[in-house]
Amino acid sequence: MDKIALILVIIGALNWGLIGLFGFDLVATIFGGQSAFISRIVYSLVGLAGLYAITLLFRERTEVK
Repeated sequence: MDKIALILVIIGALNWGLIGLFGFDLVATIFGGQSAFISRIVYSLVGLAGLYAITLLFRERTEVK
């Protein structure tokens, strides 16, 4: 679950970077606009992954041996 959330957060960060630097929304371009149903699903999943990623800040770290 952590890896999926991290991948979605990275996708969101890259998309926001493209919007900020170039005014280009990759998700909207790929899926047919910001109001397209699939785009809204992707945006929602990225948002939920961001909320989930907050929990990673408060977890105890364990060393891998």
